[in-house]
Amino acid sequence: MNGSKSPRDPVAPHIAGLPKSGIRDFFNLVAERSDVISLGIGEPDFQTPWRVRERAIEAIERGHTRYTANLGTIALRKAVADYTRERFGGGYDWRDEVLVTVGVSEGLDTALRAILSPGDEVLYHEPCFVAYAPIVRMAHATPVLVETRMENGFKLRREDLEAAVTPRTRALLVNFPNNPTGAALTEADTRMLADFVTRHDLLLVTDEVYSELTYDIPRTSVIALPGMKERTIFLNGFSKAWSMTGFRLGYACAPAPVIDAMMKIHQYTMMCASSVSQAAGVEAAQNAIADIGEMRRSYALRRNFTAARFNEMGLDCRVPEGAFYVFPSIKKTGLSSMDFCVRLLGEESVACVPGTAFGACGEGFFRACYATGMDDLKEAMNRIEAFVARLRK
Repeated sequence: MNGSKSPRDPVAPHIAGLPKSGIRDFFNLVAERSDVISLGIGEPDFQTPWRVRERAIEAIERGHTRYTANLGTIALRKAVADYTRERFGGGYDWRDEVLVTVGVSEGLDTALRAILSPGDEVLYHEPCFVAYAPIVRMAHATPVLVETRMENGFKLRREDLEAAVTPRTRALLVNFPNNPTGAALTEADTRMLADFVTRHDLLLVTDEVYSELTYDIPRTSVIALPGMKERTIFLNGFSKAWSMTGFRLGYACAPAPVIDAMMKIHQYTMMCASSVSQAAGVEAAQNAIADIGEMRRSYALRRNFTAARFNEMGLDCRVPEGAFYVFPSIKKTGLSSMDFCVRLLGEESVACVPGTAFGACGEGFFRACYATGMDDLKEAMNRIEAFVARLRK
């Protein structure tokens, strides 16, 4: 209607202020070009194990394509409870302590909305996955950064946690093995976190989606420690371990009152996870553990190769203990993380993600994902080496 006033700003201020994903910015650049070797997106290059795909096909052929219970199918919740007990030491009741989610991302969003109130604070560590601080803000709470550093193996230190905690702190959110640094926790590290949250009466939200991809140290989950099941929300999924990213299937394990609260949010927003994906998840959890081992062994070889090449070319790089990323330092080049990655993409057609995509303390680093074929990985390393050599001249 001519002469009408423009509406007020239609976007809520707390959403308008959220940054877009730095990972996806580079993904979009790569999608426009066919000559790029991408080490940017954290997605396995393996096919989903055939037995898992076959189970999904069978579900479709048999017409198992309807809504499931909000919590998830009984078969998958039982399979998750058994798998979690056997692999992580957590004893969860499938009836009321397991919720099937649309990926771990939905599980995290649902968990934080279930436990947070306006004014609450959540401790989290950077560098970290790009979604953590924004999801806390979307739950109308305040994310409180605890920085991790290369000289400490990108692990949390007790003194840094103690300096950040306040009477308003409600929870600690952790992700180990870590995206983007590849850091993983020893049993001593895990016990320190358990003691910290217990002493301050906090909830612990642990994203362990990379937990099956741990290489040189025994995997220790906090849910196996006495007394921690009662104050922990354990998040995991099928995307990384079984190369099932497109299935969008995750789960949360937590005390029954927390799962009940999460289920209400899940019920009103998602209804349920895909029935076909849930059928595939049952097969993965029950019969495809050996497939994880095969992929892990391949990742370990690529990890060793990639970290060694970066160190040989003069980019200081820790050998990661888990996940499938390396996080080399580029401080010696004099370039910012963004400039390094933009120039690397433009001059050598290799896509990596600037460290600043994972928080301000990621400046001076970049993330490279080695979940890609060895031929492409070798060629990418050759191109990066040539680029770094030109920078030195």
